[in-house]
Amino acid sequence: MNGFVQAEIEELPENKVRLTVQVPSHDVHHAVEHAATDLAASVKIPGFRKGKVPREVLVRRVGKERLMTEAVESHISGWFWNAAAQSRVRPVEQPQYDFELPASDDEDWEFTATVSVQAKPELPDWTTLEVGAYEPEVPEELVQRELEALQSTVAELVPVEGRPVAADDTVVLDLVSAGGETRRDYVIELGRAAVVEEIEQGAIGMNAGETKEIEFELADESKQSVSVTVKEIKEKVLPPIDDELARSASEFETLAELRAEIESRLGAQIAEETEAQFRADVADALVAASKVDASGPLVEARTRELLRGLARQVEARGVSLDNYLAMTGQSPDDLIARLRDEAARSVARELVLEAAADKLEIAVSDDEVEAIVREQAEAVDEDPEPAIAQLRESGRFETLREDLRLRDALDRVASEVKRIPKELAEAREAIWTPEKEKAPADTKLWTPGS
Repeated sequence: MNGFVQAEIEELPENKVRLTVQVPSHDVHHAVEHAATDLAASVKIPGFRKGKVPREVLVRRVGKERLMTEAVESHISGWFWNAAAQSRVRPVEQPQYDFELPASDDEDWEFTATVSVQAKPELPDWTTLEVGAYEPEVPEELVQRELEALQSTVAELVPVEGRPVAADDTVVLDLVSAGGETRRDYVIELGRAAVVEEIEQGAIGMNAGETKEIEFELADESKQSVSVTVKEIKEKVLPPIDDELARSASEFETLAELRAEIESRLGAQIAEETEAQFRADVADALVAASKVDASGPLVEARTRELLRGLARQVEARGVSLDNYLAMTGQSPDDLIARLRDEAARSVARELVLEAAADKLEIAVSDDEVEAIVREQAEAVDEDPEPAIAQLRESGRFETLREDLRLRDALDRVASEVKRIPKELAEAREAIWTPEKEKAPADTKLWTPGS
């Protein structure tokens, strides 16, 4: 289970800590049951099949000490890392454990772990930091693109005479396969991938009444041909972008009102994106000024998380991770190196924001955490109470509390740094200095809880 465990922290010299970890009885019981199952599958006892040995017989055979040792050794790492995460301890090596074996599996148990941890960052006066920020602007071409999309929705299709099919036409086709399967009066808007590309491309240039044999490849790489007859050719006639378009395609009476709404909506989106970029840049500036170099098991664990997440994303699209690497021209080593850089930057950002939260004495109450959970649950029309209970039971309530604490710290730091135009920041960054010889690798934007 390795669920919610509690720990007391004792700070030691040379960036070390000692955690005294309290493991609840139900987790101890689960570990012993799991160990008994594993031992029963490997120990030969006359008269019993492997895996079918009763626990009391197994204990008589192997001894209680061996069973408890197996239970502790197979679960203590998980208990430690959960306690470390919940206690905001960031180890840079594997811990040294000290414990006495549990006397039984129906009582709480504790162990200690001594480990070197990431040194706490020495934060600069962030009010002196200069961080570039884009000024949100709505490009005219984006507004025009939105208007053209609306224009297209109310366009009129009119028959075409005297010319062949063009790339943007809508055509009415008869399709007859080699096996005799027929589809009559099939309407296709070219360029929308409604049929295989060979048919779309083959129809371009045909005249009304013309028939052509078109061959294409199936998914199993076999070939198939179809007889394509163009029955009608139609083209879109776009209405002018004016007040009438606004009335017919929206709830607005005038083009000016419609344009203002589009500009306002796009402006809000762009402002949100530029602010997210600014916040990420603030975190990076704080990392650079604090000279934080994240490393150790936490970075490796974060790298594995990123790799698993990437694998799930590409596999959800029906692509294996190996094929993804081949398509993107990356080797496994290249991918791992990139993800490790991303993980190190993510951990470094958390380190400086945690230090800022400590310096600012930021605390997040239970009510604030529960409010976030309720807001998210109500957004999808779910009862928030079971979600809150499950978060508490699993220990993720404290993880969410820490995410909110780091978010609040970033809010405060971002409001107090010196915001300068992005162009000025980039110009200053382009000026070479020795400490900039090695540029940081690109990474995705990070926000607490991502």
